[in-house]
Order: sequence, then C-alpha cells, then structure tokens
Amino acid sequence: MKKILSFTFLFFGALTLTAQQKPNVIFILADDLGYGDVSSYGATKINTPNLDKLSDQGVRFTNAHATSATCTPSRYAIMTGEYPWRQSGTGILPGDAALIVPTDQPTLPKIFKQAGYKTAIVGKWHLGLGDAVAKNWNGEVKPGPNETGFDYSFIFPATADRVPTVFMENHHVVALDPTDPIEVDYRKKVGNDPTGLENPELLKMHSSPNHGHNNTIVNGIGRIGYMSGGNRARWTDEEMPMTFLYKATEYIQNNKEEPFFLFYALTEPHVPRMPSTMFKDKSGLGYRGDAILQLDWAVGEIMKQLEYLGIEENTILIFSSDNGPVLDDGYIDGAVTQLNGHTPWGPLRGGKYSVFEAGTRVPMMVSWPGTIAPQVSNALISQIDLMATFSKMFDIKTNTRDSHDMLEVFLGKSTQDREFLIEQGITDNLAIIQGNWKYIAPSEGRKKNELVNIELGNSLQPQLYDLGKDIGETTNLADKYPKKVKELQKKLEAIRKL
Repeated sequence: MKKILSFTFLFFGALTLTAQQKPNVIFILADDLGYGDVSSYGATKINTPNLDKLSDQGVRFTNAHATSATCTPSRYAIMTGEYPWRQSGTGILPGDAALIVPTDQPTLPKIFKQAGYKTAIVGKWHLGLGDAVAKNWNGEVKPGPNETGFDYSFIFPATADRVPTVFMENHHVVALDPTDPIEVDYRKKVGNDPTGLENPELLKMHSSPNHGHNNTIVNGIGRIGYMSGGNRARWTDEEMPMTFLYKATEYIQNNKEEPFFLFYALTEPHVPRMPSTMFKDKSGLGYRGDAILQLDWAVGEIMKQLEYLGIEENTILIFSSDNGPVLDDGYIDGAVTQLNGHTPWGPLRGGKYSVFEAGTRVPMMVSWPGTIAPQVSNALISQIDLMATFSKMFDIKTNTRDSHDMLEVFLGKSTQDREFLIEQGITDNLAIIQGNWKYIAPSEGRKKNELVNIELGNSLQPQLYDLGKDIGETTNLADKYPKKVKELQKKLEAIRKL
C-alpha cells in the first residue's frame, strides 16, 4: 500500500521519489511477432504460457501499434518519439549502415538517464553504427547505442540474416582475433568465404529464391552481404539468443540495487530461424513456431529472475513486437509448409511490410505487479508514446510532436484513446486512425509483395474502414462516406506538415 501511495503522489507531482522507490523498467521487444502468434491473443495452434502469464497480471492491449510495418523505422520511433517518415534514411538498413538516431537530441534512454536510471540495451540494434558506411570493425566502432543514451550495450549490428554476424559490447566486437580482421561489404564479395549462391551444398538451411539471402555463409546459412575474417568472433544461430538472455539476466542481477532501464531486443521469430536444440521441432509449426516457443521461454526466464531477486513488484515489464508477422522471408524453414492452420496475423489483414492492420497492430502488455490491476484494454496506443509517457512519469519536459503522454492508459487507470495514430507501410504509404475510422491515403506501388505473399495496402483510390465493425478491413467505405474521407485526408496532410 505504501508503494502504491508513493507512486500516486508522484504522478501528481507531490512527491520526489528516492532511487529505491523508482520502478525498474524492462522493455522486451520481439521481432516480427504477429498479433495472432500469442495464445492470449487467440492463437490455438501454439501455446505461449509465459506471455499469457504476463498478460494476466497486467494490461493486455488489443489496439496497440508499432508506427511502421518494418523494424528499423519502428525502432527509430521508439528511440526518438518521432515518426520515422519525417526523416529520410530511416528505411530497413543494411548491416554496415551509419547511425541514424541523432546523438544531440532527446531519446528514450536519455529520458531514463535524466531521471537517475542506469540504462542498457541487449539484443538486436539495426539502427546503424558509426558516422559512415565505411568503418573499421576491428577497432572502436562509434557512435552507436552508447551515444544515444545507453550506459551499456551488448548487441549485434543489424539483423541475424545480415553480416557481420558478431556480438558487439559497447564499441567493440566481442572475441575478435586481431590477426583475423573483419571486412564487410554489401556491394561486392570480400575474402574467400563460400557463399550460398556459389556453394549451396554447404547450406544447412536453404534460401528462398530471389530474396537475396545467398551471400556469405555463416553457420551453414547464407546471409545478406559479404563478410570475411572475424571467424572466432562469429556467433552461431542456436546459441546467439541464449547469449542475449544471459546478458539480460546478468544485467538485472548486477543492477538490482538501483533503478535501471533495460531494452531487451529479442531476435525471434525473425529469419533465419534456427532455434536452440531444446526447441527444435517442439511446436509442430516448423522453425518459426519453435522460435516463438523459445521467445516465450526467454520472457519467462526474465520474469523468474525478477521473482528470484525479489524485485518483481518494483519492476514495470513491457512486452511488444516491432511489426507484424511474415512467413517465408528468405529461408525454407517450414514456416509455410507446416503452418497447420495457425494464423500469425489473427483476424487482421496484411502482415509485415503492409499498411493494413496486421502490419502494425501488435501484441503489447504492461505489467507492474501490485500496482497495475489485471485487465484488457481496447485503448488506441502506440510504442512511440513511450517517450512522452515516461517523460510525464518523471516530470521531465520534452518537445515531442508525435509521442503522446499515455501514462494513465499504460497504468490501466484510463481507456482513453490517443487522438489519432499514423501507420506506415514498407515505404511512405501512410494511414491514419482516429476513433474506429481508418483512412489509407492513395499510393502507387505493388498491391502485393509476391515474395512474401502479403498485401501491402497500396491503391490509387482512397480507402476507408470502420475498424470497430470490420477489423479485417474487408469493406472499403470511401465511396459511402466521402465527408469522412475528406476529413481524415485533411488531418493526415496537416500532420505530415508539422
């Protein structure tokens, strides 16, 4: 009761908390996990008991969104509190990209640092490193996560299907042998390492045609991009998520006496899906399903660590996904052939890359045992709101035009929607949601990404859907409600000009 009262005072600015009273915050972000991939969100072909437990002990949001249907832009939005389409160069990055998060502006981890927190990121980064594409991977690589607000970082640079396939701790590649220097190139082959294109007989997981995952082979898997050297430093896919989990739990252990913010960025179920042996063939849904089981287990291990250390009631645990689901995204791994009736997108239309709902509407749950009452919330929220929400919690002023203060909603004290939300597909095809109405602006481009079999939502005609009655976006109401189309079109154009 004492803790609840003290935080009630905090929210109204009546009490300054000591370090021991400030709650730890852990943000766990999955990679390509769909709205229908979690059993508490309706999945019946796969069981996610740890995510279900997390759902049951806090707020489970049914109308939560990433800003974008792909990973780099949605992560940019989380870090900056700004819609990524406002800034050029925020599309899906190659593994050798320069840092795109500004180092001289407020970021989510900087908000926590200003409030007196230790800050760390463990897992996937994919927001670029260094000042330029050309960089020396064998020395100090910066700027990076540390310059954007994290005291500690243990990451891999991009995604698991892109080189370099190495861990980086703070500014350095882990376990690098200086006599075996790393070279990375995304334009031409470097070194003599075999490639998936030239040596398919060496692959233990074959690439899907025309996806580009046929460059340098690492651990029997073709990657995007070319790499040579760094052989001792290269991770294997089966042990890589376990290493991230170890580093995350170690960080919690080492910082349990003072408030910390941990961004734990999971790699599952992004390709290449090569789960640890203990999860292989356990789901019956191919390696994608196995990777989801592995993800769920990792979340459970974090929860167990908090309970073991006795800090679960002083820790806010947030879970979500960076964008919607995709099945065949570059490798033949059973995701399609062993789907067995599972629907990763749930009742939604589209998926990763799409401006339809399955592209950005994602699982999201917030737990704070003893403070947040268990409940299901239909409030419209976005991951971009983390910036303004925690700024409000710590009474820190920030000038965020896109991030909205949703503190009362996150704490389960309100179900008030944010006023509106902008969704972004694979390019700059944008949609706006206000209330139950969703307007998708006319855009050129393919209607479907044939490689991944996902509708993108592009159309030369305006689209209008009533999500309250038609969550699957089956009936375009633009002709029936021209005034609503014009109203939302005007609103979207005004927001783009801010």
